[in-house]
Amino acid sequence: MDYAALRKKMLKEQLIQRGIENQRVLDAFYSLERHKFIPEALRESAYADYPLAIGENQTISQPFIAALMTESLDLSGRERILEIGTGSGYQTAILATLAKEVYSVERIPGLAAKAEALLKECGYANIKVKIGDGTLGWQEHAPFDRIIVTAASPIVPEPLIRQLGENGKLVLPLGQQLSQVLTVIEKRSGGCQSRQICGCVFVPLVGRYGLRDGFQ
Repeated sequence: MDYAALRKKMLKEQLIQRGIENQRVLDAFYSLERHKFIPEALRESAYADYPLAIGENQTISQPFIAALMTESLDLSGRERILEIGTGSGYQTAILATLAKEVYSVERIPGLAAKAEALLKECGYANIKVKIGDGTLGWQEHAPFDRIIVTAASPIVPEPLIRQLGENGKLVLPLGQQLSQVLTVIEKRSGGCQSRQICGCVFVPLVGRYGLRDGFQ
């Protein structure tokens, strides 16, 4: 299978035609071999325009949503990023390509171990992964310039707001199971301003400051 051709088609039809303009983001999505982060049985669909199951009732987002969240972070290459929800490790790898350091928290041990091994195999040296409750953030390495949350919650977990640095940005889906909005929160002068980007659908953010048992 010609994965390079599929990536080129993905870039043109799913990202560029839908308004992704940041060239660094486009270059990262073209260069990263997404199929390596997809279960082997689903690799024919690795560059398709929809989410895919990665096991443990979790999914990898469709390429456009991943690119939109990445572009919304407005990365220059100098940032320290906190990622909540390592998942397959694909978004983690994209962030590591575009920023200085990535600290990723995954609550499911099997996914965390698999993603960490794959990321090391791919040669990333600027990623740290830990197993834990993502709604608590990673206080040891705070503050962060950027935070990205790849699961949905009705509210923003308070620890993440505290761990976001001044002039930092936090991107996450807010809402309930069938009504979520991708949102960007910026911290300025100690306060927060938010703006909505678009509707979206993510798995629930489970944790102390998120949802206890998932969407009900």
